Amino acid sequence: MNHSFGSAPSGIMEAPNVVLPNAKVFSKRATRLRELVQQVPPLDEFLAFMARLVQAQHQVLIEREPGWRPAEDAFDQALKHGLPPLGFQALRRDVPWHEDLLSMLDAMELHIGEIQRPLLKRLRESSREQLDALADDVLEARPGDETSRPLLPLVAAALQISWMRLAMALPRPPEKPVGEAKGLCPCCGSPPVASVIHNERHRAGVRYLHCSLCATEWHLERLKCSVCDSGAKLLYLTLDNEQGKPAMPVQAESCGECHSYLKVMLREEHGRADPVADDIASLALDMLLAEQGEYGRSGYNPLLIVGGD
Repeated sequence: MNHSFGSAPSGIMEAPNVVLPNAKVFSKRATRLRELVQQVPPLDEFLAFMARLVQAQHQVLIEREPGWRPAEDAFDQALKHGLPPLGFQALRRDVPWHEDLLSMLDAMELHIGEIQRPLLKRLRESSREQLDALADDVLEARPGDETSRPLLPLVAAALQISWMRLAMALPRPPEKPVGEAKGLCPCCGSPPVASVIHNERHRAGVRYLHCSLCATEWHLERLKCSVCDSGAKLLYLTLDNEQGKPAMPVQAESCGECHSYLKVMLREEHGRADPVADDIASLALDMLLAEQGEYGRSGYNPLLIVGGD
């Protein structure tokens, strides 16, 4: 494990504070997952399944016309007053995500193995009340019980489609969150899955938190803990390969003040590094940190629900 410190961007730049998702998020993520299948052999089957799942998300996002869309001015007041316009607690019973789930299962049907087919069957046979209970677990970041847990990533994937579609349709990005809310998505109020150091010209070297639900990104200064806002005791930990170099473009930003960590995806090192895909592929880093017992994970990846404490 390497203990290298990150660096803040130099020079004056006017990077946007909040960036709404675009229609390429899922397709780029699926491409990255397929790359990682070859690069992380111990997880190849799981990563291949996740690539098919994310490709199905992309297919539903671009092909399915939802039966319900909010009025054009539905979120004007929330945007005006600095509230998350797509707050999942307010919209959880209004968004018809069940339709996206069924379409996603249809898109996956011919592309999965026998091991996963019972999961699709269970979801198709579940009542709306049962599905809503699963969605509540996902949205509240609860691991569910042993029987329902394998279903949660599929439910989460459908919820991501629905909320990302809504975020893409917003007339403008919301304001950057401040105070206690700065670690929560300004669009939907969900926690981040990880952060990303971008390499695009207009925001090169700038760190953004990436929403676990709607894929909105919002700026957070580098060299600051996303949980407690301290920069006094940060370590940047990586997994090294046999040559002593980082095996992936991923760091765990670990805070000695609050003893939490959040992964950082370095697009400066790999232009296609993805907050969800690379988080899944770098499970070994989570396992190593869990063994050490000093830091607790703060990022939430709803496609990777592995159990309770």
